[in-house]
Amino acid sequence: MSHTPAAITAASIPDFYRQLHQQLEAVLAGESDWICNLAQTAALIMELMPGLNWAGFYLLRHDTLVLGPFQGRVACTRIALDRGVCGAAASRRASLVVPDVHSFPGHIACDPRSRSEIVVPVIHHGRLLGVLDLDSPLPARFTDEDARGLEGVVTRLLEASDVSHPPA
Repeated sequence: MSHTPAAITAASIPDFYRQLHQQLEAVLAGESDWICNLAQTAALIMELMPGLNWAGFYLLRHDTLVLGPFQGRVACTRIALDRGVCGAAASRRASLVVPDVHSFPGHIACDPRSRSEIVVPVIHHGRLLGVLDLDSPLPARFTDEDARGLEGVVTRLLEASDVSHPPA
């Protein structure tokens, strides 16, 4: 089943995420495949969220984050848990909002156009599965409200997906 996303016209950040969550529900309806749902979620975010140049997932494989489904330019394929914003968010198991990636210690510049970044860990029943990573060419593009909204996206993604045996 396909779903064509509708443009979001929101008066506020919480309103944007209410609409994004509604559209995510429609996109994920009836599908439980983990990789398929990761790909659809990345595509939906990239299509509907203004000011992005990259949206996707890195999946934990042993002690390394490995590039998963994404939208955007060619990206870094492996990130150690002690490197960059993705590694820091995964290690801390907490969302990170970085207004200026060039001032973040150990930032990995996969795309030199990126100026700000937000990373949300994907945790299922206490197990870290990976991270959702969004980059923007705009400085200070993301807020704590975005972190809360994207944490809701990750929660819905996990609820819809069979992650009982994700690739390890």
